[in-house]
This record gives sequence, C-alpha cells and structure tokens, in this order.
Amino acid sequence: MAVSSPDLKAFLLATPFFGGLSDASLDLLISMLAERRFDAGATVVAEGEAGRSMFIVHAGQLVVSKLLESGRVLRMTGLEPGDFFGEMTLIEMQNRSATVVAESPTVLYELTARQLYACYKADIHAYVIVMQNINRELCRRLRRADKRIAELQMLRTSE
Repeated sequence: MAVSSPDLKAFLLATPFFGGLSDASLDLLISMLAERRFDAGATVVAEGEAGRSMFIVHAGQLVVSKLLESGRVLRMTGLEPGDFFGEMTLIEMQNRSATVVAESPTVLYELTARQLYACYKADIHAYVIVMQNINRELCRRLRRADKRIAELQMLRTSE
C-alpha cells in the first residue's frame, strides 16, 4: 500500500536516506513507498536470496546476521527507527548479503529498484541526493567495519 502523512514525511526527512530532499522530491519518493509490517521473529530478508528493494525502518527493532562457513550465525548489528537496509542490492544488483529478522513488531517502508529508477527518470536531482545519502551511509558503515577489524587485529596480536 502506498503511504502518505505529515508525520511520516517529518520522520522520513529526519532519516539519513531522505536528508536534503526538497518538499516536492520527498513527496515523489513517499508516493513510491510501500508499507510492510512484520511480527516479531519474522525474517524480512534472507542472506543469499535475490533482492531488488531496500527498506527504511519506521518502527520496531531488527537484527542483521550473517551465516559463517562453520554454520554459526553471527549477529552483525541491530536496526532501529530511522535506519535503512537493503540498499546494496540496488547498487550492485547482487543477492542479499545478510539476513534481517524483526525482533519486535516492525513497520518498514519499501522502495524497489524499479521505483528508484522511476525517481531517476522523474527527478534526477532527487535521485542524485538519494544516491549521495546511500553512499554516505555506506562510507559510515565501512569506517565502523574498519574500526572493528583494527580492534580485532589488535586483540589477535596481543594474545
């Protein structure tokens, strides 16, 4: 179902994904979103499956995990309102890189690759801002990952 409300608009504008968009551009993107609801324990996306959409967390808590070669599941991070995930499939057109499970009842807003392309065709300026926002978030995540790798390496060398 498509969504629209002043409260949702204010919420989305405050997220990293929609930051910097004009009112008209934000309205266009909001008109493309579909609300998705998940119960606690539901798998939203599964590692390895095809993915052609991303999600913005409006309510609820989720956990991102990866399956290790050993068969063990490793919790990578948690997600909360304002976070987004799944954007990597829109950029690289690869299968999902992780599994995301709702830890509590969750409300997400989904944007598909097709809708993002429609945004590109209708409002190139909005598309560029959205892509810059995605790239900024990916850079933040890469910096956090680099920090974690350095900390793990430091622990390993001090043993």
